[in-house]
Amino acid sequence: MLVHEKNKNMIRTSQIPLETKNTDVNLRLSYWITTFGCQMNKADSERMAGILERMGYYAAEEELQADLVLYNTCTIRDNAEQKVYSYLGRQARRKHQLPHLKIIVAGCVAQQEGESLLRRVPELDLVMGPQHANRLETLLTQVDNGQQVVATGDHHIMEDITTARRDSKICGWVNVIYGCNERCTYCVVPSVRGKEQSRTPDSIKNEINKLSDSGYKEVTLLGQNIDAYGRDLESQGDGGSSKINLSYLLNYIHDIKGIERIRFATSHPRYFTDELIQTCSQLPKVCEHFHIPFQSGDNDILKKMARGYTIEQYKNIISRIKILIPKASISADVIVAFPGETESQFENTLSTVEEIEFDQVNTAAYSPRPNTPAANWPNQLSEETKVGRLKQINSLVEKIARKRNNYYLHSTQEILVEGKNKKNNLQLMGRTRTNKLTFFNQSQNPRSQYQPGDIVKVKINEARGFSLTGEAVGSGFISLIN
Repeated sequence: MLVHEKNKNMIRTSQIPLETKNTDVNLRLSYWITTFGCQMNKADSERMAGILERMGYYAAEEELQADLVLYNTCTIRDNAEQKVYSYLGRQARRKHQLPHLKIIVAGCVAQQEGESLLRRVPELDLVMGPQHANRLETLLTQVDNGQQVVATGDHHIMEDITTARRDSKICGWVNVIYGCNERCTYCVVPSVRGKEQSRTPDSIKNEINKLSDSGYKEVTLLGQNIDAYGRDLESQGDGGSSKINLSYLLNYIHDIKGIERIRFATSHPRYFTDELIQTCSQLPKVCEHFHIPFQSGDNDILKKMARGYTIEQYKNIISRIKILIPKASISADVIVAFPGETESQFENTLSTVEEIEFDQVNTAAYSPRPNTPAANWPNQLSEETKVGRLKQINSLVEKIARKRNNYYLHSTQEILVEGKNKKNNLQLMGRTRTNKLTFFNQSQNPRSQYQPGDIVKVKINEARGFSLTGEAVGSGFISLIN
């Protein structure tokens, strides 16, 4: 039977030959998930892994041994998208030898390409957009019934009733708002992740309570535009006296027992308010780290990007943060070689990076994305220009990051232990409250060894561009920087 789409909320399916399937219910099947892109994708992957394990799948040790392979994709940059097609080609060849193999493309490329993915890779079983992540079991049931499924219609995201299989046992991601209502001219996210949908404060608090009960010490609240949280929810309290926003949420979850640290990402300068800065300065568990993309240091470029703020307004936000939270670390995202960007406009971006002295900047050369206005503009810059500007800004970013990290030398920091250093089993790794990756040697005395979840005082004796190294001097709580 062929099911035709009747409205945008239906799942589009087409009939494919029913493959021979394993009927031995006692034989468990394995899965493999590869995640591309942002923290939102990683959180989605954890939820989908939880669904698969609830269905009886177990995590495969190697990708090429798995019975089900899922690629959770990103379309922000063209190179990430092309990498997905390379991986799919390898799995398509496997499926010719292993008909029972299930191949799934989830995430933003799935949403963007939809049915065209099936034409390009006919071996695919399921194509599903980000809004359908919690529906994986239902969609796989249709696949098991012999259908090739495309789920990319607009869909109200079901509450997070799934149990995520989290990669960390100490730090947990918690989605608080899905989608994005912004219309930046370079960005494909609104068209692939849909409109903003805020979770209720109670549902978020319930999830964090469960994390705390499981021994988690840190949570990171996630949203594509997290500062917009709550604007699609009704106010709380008698007569709606309390407006729901990110400040409200931080206060609402702050006193959950067992949670020692709270982070949030990603912020948009247009919505980063004085109230939010004040709230962060007053709540002890909220970490002194803020990720606020600025994208360009030139006002004309920001206007072409449709970002909705000037670079002066952005700098004012950073200044207010530093007044109330002097030791805060600031990270950001920036795009170079945007269509029509002149050398002097690029210099304005370099000057911004140098003036603010970011602790870290995620850099990217502009990449035209489908169905975005900027992709069709005639003044695209050459690849040579893109590579040159990216190399120049990366050099500056690393230089400043090293300078910022040097401030930590000989100070004593609180490190939340996340686990062992994968490159050196004698060392533990964790992060400062300001999100600095830190390594330190484990004690040789079994009685005094630290465990994941411990908060350890570490004296910093080495600073590199993007990490710190030190020696443990005890446990407990201390000031941010001595």
